[in-house]
Amino acid sequence: MKLQLDRNAGLNTFTAYGTGYVSVNGIRHTCNLAVLPDRLIPDWTNATFETLSVGDIELLASLDAEIVLLGTGDRLRFPSPELLRPLVRLQKGLEVMDLPAACRTYNVLMGEGRKVAVGLLLV
Repeated sequence: MKLQLDRNAGLNTFTAYGTGYVSVNGIRHTCNLAVLPDRLIPDWTNATFETLSVGDIELLASLDAEIVLLGTGDRLRFPSPELLRPLVRLQKGLEVMDLPAACRTYNVLMGEGRKVAVGLLLV
């Protein structure tokens, strides 16, 4: 699906997504990645949902964001509470959703000027 949004100059915006990929500013990505308005972290993790580790979530928690989104692929799945402790410890908000919802929500929050980061599991 293509997403149309007024471009925020210089900020990362999801422009499309589908099974196994997302496009950020028109560039297609097929690996797990983390996205912030001013930064991309390709290969944020090599994990699948089943192999996510505390270290993967710690990296997301360390980013300059008030709200962290976790896109769990084609379907919504919730990680175990133990994995989420780094976010709780730093008092960062977390929303878990499927990939399409994570892309749309990120675009809305980023467009509002919110400090948001999203970690996407594409593999």
